[in-house]
Amino acid sequence: MSKSNEYGYIQDGPTQAAGSNSGVFEVNDVVDLINQSKWTLQTLSVSYLVIAGAGGGGFNSGGGGGAGGYRNSFASEDSGGGGSTETVLTVEKGANVTVTVGAGGAGSTSGSAKGVNGNDSVFSSITSVGGGGAGSTSSSFGNGADGGSGGGGGHGSAGTGGSGTTNQGFNGGNAAGGNASSGGGGGAGAAGSNGGSASGGNGGNGESSSITGSAVTRAGGGGGGGDSSLGGSAGSAGSGGGGNGSNASGGAGSAGTANTGGGGGGGGTGAAAGDGAAGGSGIVILRFATADGSVTVGSGLTSSSSTDGDDTIVTFTAGTDTISFA
Repeated sequence: MSKSNEYGYIQDGPTQAAGSNSGVFEVNDVVDLINQSKWTLQTLSVSYLVIAGAGGGGFNSGGGGGAGGYRNSFASEDSGGGGSTETVLTVEKGANVTVTVGAGGAGSTSGSAKGVNGNDSVFSSITSVGGGGAGSTSSSFGNGADGGSGGGGGHGSAGTGGSGTTNQGFNGGNAAGGNASSGGGGGAGAAGSNGGSASGGNGGNGESSSITGSAVTRAGGGGGGGDSSLGGSAGSAGSGGGGNGSNASGGAGSAGTANTGGGGGGGGTGAAAGDGAAGGSGIVILRFATADGSVTVGSGLTSSSSTDGDDTIVTFTAGTDTISFA
């Protein structure tokens, strides 16, 4: 065949421009056009909600775990920490894109350790930071850890709450001076509350998203632990999957709910010390126009698909691997 233009074989008048290319092209032609910024790659616009794993609760009137970092580009919904809606991600078709669902951090079972931070969740270039682990009873481990949302301070030396990550989550609450007080874990939508006398602070509330077609609140902070023998109360979890704290002697906090990024509750105290609870695992949810493409998911990921109107929704609940769009 002979060529009818600089590129492309005789067909329907091959054209080359920044916006589109038509015709049949040799490999060298394509490379040349890419170098001239005149080859248009096929892409897909994908909205996302990426929530990291949450932090674990603290030991022995320990703080509540911080919620996992919360990033959202769907509709006009907020991201965590007071952040606004992010920009929808443009993904090249055929390229391998990493997806990771962060696990929740373990709760503390010793005064000489904080709750463990949650693990990050990832979609392509979007990373949500794992929630901060909560402070425990020892003065050396009393401060909550920084994270997506900060962990609450434990009662050791009136621990301070950890800091949240900008546009992902809020700070954890502080423990009050005095016995058996602890701060609540920070949430995506609000900071954790400071503890009172022998009482745990409440976890910060999470954020709501309708990316699946129904409104669901996720990424609430864990409640701090307290001491009922001193008249203290346990901190309640923030809305969105956080775990409650305990005020019972030897009572363990409640775990954050799986796939919400909700913080773990702090353990109680009294005649016996209670363990902190694990933070909830994160989640990654993607949404795109069904007519515009499809997705292939790697075997290392646990996922499910559904539709809402003209859109496809893919929800990832565990694992890490690559995906590709076509």
